[in-house]
Amino acid sequence: MLFPLLCAMALLSVIALPAAGASPRSPGATGQGGAIVRTDQGLVRGVSHGSYTTFGGLPYAAPPTGPLRWRAPVPAAAWRGVRDATRPAERCVQMPTPGTGAIVGSEDCLYLNVTVPATKPAGKKRPVLVWMHGGAFLGGSGSDYSAERLAVLGDAVVVTVNYRLGIFGYFGHSGLGAAPPFGLADQQTALRWVRANAAPFGGDPSKVTLFGESAGALSICAHLTSPTAVGLFQRAVLQSGSCLTSFPRGALGPGTPAYEPFAAQADVQTAGAQAARQLGCTAGGGDEVLACLRRLSTDRLATAQLMQSFNRPAFGNGLLPLAPGRALASGRFHRVPVVLGTNHDEMRMFVGVSLAAFPIRTEDDYRARLADAFGPAAPAVEARYPAAHHASPALAWAAVLTDRSFTCTTLAADRAIAAHAPGLPLYGYEFNDPEAPVLAGLPANPGFPYGAAHGFEMPFLFPSVPTERPLSNSQRALSDRMVGYWTTFARTGDPNAPDAPLWPTLRPSSPHTPSVLSLVSGPGGIHPVDAYSAHQCSFWDRLSQ
Repeated sequence: MLFPLLCAMALLSVIALPAAGASPRSPGATGQGGAIVRTDQGLVRGVSHGSYTTFGGLPYAAPPTGPLRWRAPVPAAAWRGVRDATRPAERCVQMPTPGTGAIVGSEDCLYLNVTVPATKPAGKKRPVLVWMHGGAFLGGSGSDYSAERLAVLGDAVVVTVNYRLGIFGYFGHSGLGAAPPFGLADQQTALRWVRANAAPFGGDPSKVTLFGESAGALSICAHLTSPTAVGLFQRAVLQSGSCLTSFPRGALGPGTPAYEPFAAQADVQTAGAQAARQLGCTAGGGDEVLACLRRLSTDRLATAQLMQSFNRPAFGNGLLPLAPGRALASGRFHRVPVVLGTNHDEMRMFVGVSLAAFPIRTEDDYRARLADAFGPAAPAVEARYPAAHHASPALAWAAVLTDRSFTCTTLAADRAIAAHAPGLPLYGYEFNDPEAPVLAGLPANPGFPYGAAHGFEMPFLFPSVPTERPLSNSQRALSDRMVGYWTTFARTGDPNAPDAPLWPTLRPSSPHTPSVLSLVSGPGGIHPVDAYSAHQCSFWDRLSQ
């Protein structure tokens, strides 16, 4: 399983921006300029950037270190005086960068960042958007995403969150019992902090929108189906991830196993017992084993192998009683307005980073990958996706995986929501700008354009996400429109505004209706499309039965 997750790390190395100069701050330190706000724990001083103000490194839980490692988050301590909130805190411990083995981040990482417009809200409180970053539950940080466009253009309060990753966030062991996935518990604790502290920042605690991409979207799926998330958010936006997302065998390299984003509690506990033996913590009962593991240094745990062994949140506990896909299918989810979206060429990112190691040059190479993934059904898949209908066999393979793993599973999640809550506001989108700037650091593959690949919509929302070139004027206009849709949805539960192209709701009685909004730059680029037909979803629905 090493290679597929190294592929995921390749994306992280593209979008993860280390916070310059980030380090823990003492509560008594002072910042330069900026507003002072009183939180539940004490006063914090942010920093002014002209049209907006940021507050970085606000603790929402105590450091999960020492005896608090692998425990549910506990409240952060209060402080006296004014806390410096002019810089973000360190990111949570990440999976080591491939080829270096260097440890990045700290276990003392349960902090969040708040961005607010500089102007005071006119009358009503502003909507609050809470961002959960992606990164395969192995990397990333809230501070990688600068939220000034959402805050200023959308007149909103935006919160970005750190949460525990890898073995620190998703470890399990019989000695822990049915402990919740710690990273998801962190996120819910951050949402409770937002509910308690939104008002002093000008935000409305009754209008909290949870939004995220990739693993962040999978996290939101978990919270949609979690009984312990009741009342923590009132809207949800899931970008490139749903409760039904999965990868077939071989999707990220020949022979790599199929991927499901959530794991049974018993399987995680078995992996935890194996890890304890590997680390030499075997004497005594469960309490003694855990005490031994908690005494280990961070670098003993933050190896590539151990981090990757624990990057799937467990179900079968109080936070996630059921696998989220099963919960969604049975109607056990919170009734809040939802936006679910994908990118037109999702899997080109994953395929693109693997082509050097696993090239797909010929139709025989393509057939071998199909056989690995789909077994006896491979000829039917090839008949539906002949290599000759694509510019290259590699692009054909990416199209197969995009439709099978992202677009059609997301539309199936839409149908499950609509079936159990037909009156619920439900919206779908497809980001489909074929000239979207390539995320910085992705390998160039001649004859293999990335198009609108996984993660390529994020620079349209967050200007800090690095790309190989800036947005064009028409793409900047699309960015403005997307920011408007996202923040209007946060404000009202409906993304539509009088000056914007109509975004229709999804229709449960007719899943083939062209009701997913295509987001493309240029004149007429925003319009409804029939993604179900365009991505061969009737074929994939039949194949999955």
